[in-house]
Amino acid sequence: MAAKNELAKLYKEGLEVRREVLGTEYVDGSIARANDFTMAFQHITTEMCWGYAWTRPGLSRKTRSMLNLAMLTALNRSAEIKLHVKGALTNGVTVEEIKEVLLHATVYCGIPAGLDAFKAANQVLEEQGAYDKAPAKKAAKKAPAKKAAVKKAPVKAAAKKAAKS
Repeated sequence: MAAKNELAKLYKEGLEVRREVLGTEYVDGSIARANDFTMAFQHITTEMCWGYAWTRPGLSRKTRSMLNLAMLTALNRSAEIKLHVKGALTNGVTVEEIKEVLLHATVYCGIPAGLDAFKAANQVLEEQGAYDKAPAKKAAKKAPAKKAAVKKAPVKAAAKKAAKS
């Protein structure tokens, strides 16, 4: 009986946190769409993820959101990344911090996982109006061309000098 009461407490606390982070509409919709089979998953998610892990002391919600983004990148779970980018914004994670978490995870998890994470996060950030959609400046393309021209000049001069001798 005590275990059942503990699970009921975790569910209640987890539901509150889950709604605060992911939004009431999303959470209540997930529960409403659950059938007899999938309701068990709704319970374990709400009790264990949100009621146990997210209510523990020691880490802020912001930190937990950043950890989730890194772990979901490692698992290559772009649908969950989209959901947790929204939650991260709710928890005070900045666009710059999201970018840095994804870059850091990319180094350890690989380019394909990082690419999927960036695509998923970018879609949500654009939808949320979290940053300016203007394309990045292409200054990087001009710099290598100048460097290449500088390197070629001394080589040509040396070749001409050698031909005259």
